[in-house]
Amino acid sequence: MRRITGWLLSTVAALVLLFSYRTSTMGTGGESSAITSGADGSTGSTWRGASDGAGSSTGNDSGGDDSGGGRVSGGSGTATGSVAQTRWGPVQVEITVSGGKITHVTAVQVPDGNHRDQEINDYAVPILRQETLTAQSARIDTVSGATVTSDGYRESLQSAIDAAHLK
Repeated sequence: MRRITGWLLSTVAALVLLFSYRTSTMGTGGESSAITSGADGSTGSTWRGASDGAGSSTGNDSGGDDSGGGRVSGGSGTATGSVAQTRWGPVQVEITVSGGKITHVTAVQVPDGNHRDQEINDYAVPILRQETLTAQSARIDTVSGATVTSDGYRESLQSAIDAAHLK
């Protein structure tokens, strides 16, 4: 009977310790999602277009087709995407648009909390940048080993593309 009681107590203690253990992947709040939304729900995107007003966005919808609604054809400027809060840190992307095409992409913020984050991002960000310039959209592949950064990059990139009114 003593053996059973001792075994039962040690099993319960081991389970309690096991389930209360916090891994480094859980983040500060224990989020299980790779990307968390902003506290205020705002997009945080900005568009700085050329002085001819090509980058301004208005609500006029005179045509019946809204498949290209607000597209900046031939527009030029810079759009900064919203900050995507990932479990490893913030990711933010800025795009430069010329002639309605993405000509330059800069990762304004990437996770850099430790040396491993820096190694991953030194490898992943140039690949994500090239994928963006090739695809001209946020439909880019995830970089193996940098899934969380890739997801945040895509989210911020899509926000920047939306701010620039590109398809």
